[in-house]
Amino acid sequence: MKNNLICDPNTGVCGVGDEEEMEVIDLNQPQKTIDVYYVTDPMCSHCWAIEPVLRRFRKQYGHYFRFHTVMGGLLEKWGDGPVDPANGIYGPADVTKHWREVGEQTRMPIDGSLMQDNPVQSSYPASRVFKVIQNMHGDDVASTYLRRTREAVFAFNRNISDKEVLVKIVDDMGLEGEKIVTQAEEPSAQKLLNEDFQQARNLGAMGFPSILMINEEKKGIKIVGGRPLDAYIQGLKQVLGVNELEPKEQPTLTELLAEEELLFSKEIEVMYDVDQTNIASFIDEHLNSEQYDENELLGEKYIQIK
Repeated sequence: MKNNLICDPNTGVCGVGDEEEMEVIDLNQPQKTIDVYYVTDPMCSHCWAIEPVLRRFRKQYGHYFRFHTVMGGLLEKWGDGPVDPANGIYGPADVTKHWREVGEQTRMPIDGSLMQDNPVQSSYPASRVFKVIQNMHGDDVASTYLRRTREAVFAFNRNISDKEVLVKIVDDMGLEGEKIVTQAEEPSAQKLLNEDFQQARNLGAMGFPSILMINEEKKGIKIVGGRPLDAYIQGLKQVLGVNELEPKEQPTLTELLAEEELLFSKEIEVMYDVDQTNIASFIDEHLNSEQYDENELLGEKYIQIK
């Protein structure tokens, strides 16, 4: 086999042969920096619904942007007046029907019965814990906490305004639950949360979920509500000013389950472009049965790491 890695005594070059002796190059092409802001709330049902799409977007296109999660403050407390009259929500019991409709439409299951039996009184406690974890342990750990909190309230009917529930969620992540949740009750944690609220206002984000893609010139686009993956890809192209993007390869299902610990069928379908009817065979093909337990919730399959 011919080796092109030669040292040529005539040109004084050690390396690949046949290069030009002199050529013009331009290294002064600055990489565009994009910031993606995700304005959300632990109690936002549509944010739970877009998790499959948002996860794939971040996994495959995250190298094009810096991702920031911003708490928006969905529910400070229940009052005498309507909270969300457009969706017929005047009190906690009205949430159950709305949540279940979102779950059925998107196939990210939501039970919602706790809002009648033991309603979440505020999304602020869980949001403050997010800010404390983000401040102490960084964005990735805080994002994991947000996921666990949503699983708790939407899928497994746990009241995330109760301190004991939040402590257990944080403990199960291997962090100091009592210490962190107690710290989240201090004024300094509310100050951090207020800063997020102000940032959301500055971004013009009035609804959840809101995805804002901003370039260095402080221009960009805002995408509100649940949208298909292509909407975020097209938005990113527009803000970057390019016609094509190079996505990274998806993580293997083994890697994804190890990271997330629990995945619903819809999340696997979206990540790997698998039809619902083929999900069982896909899981069998890509996972060892000793790696996971399989369960069902409201008619939706999910797998959980052992």
